Amino acid sequence: MDSRFLLALFLVLLVLGCEVQAAQQLQQDDPGSPALLGKVQESISSYWDTAKAAAQDLYQRTYLTSVDEKLRDMYSKSSAAMTTYAIIFTDQILTLLKGE
Repeated sequence: MDSRFLLALFLVLLVLGCEVQAAQQLQQDDPGSPALLGKVQESISSYWDTAKAAAQDLYQRTYLTSVDEKLRDMYSKSSAAMTTYAIIFTDQILTLLKGE
């Protein structure tokens, strides 16, 4: 689970770094320039592709069948619980609105 935390931390830092670099470029260049928009889009796309490739590589290297099964089981149980609570909540709201 540490590798997943590190991956999430890496992605957050990558996005923040991209934001800072884009903000610095916006301050240096003319804000109405179409070339600036193209540079920013290209830079963001490049960072996104790099992060995506790194995340896929890390996932493939750390893939464990038992962990994947546990995650799928947790997801199915939590989604079933959330569905049940959503139905109860909807019923309570309808009862409140009808005034029965």
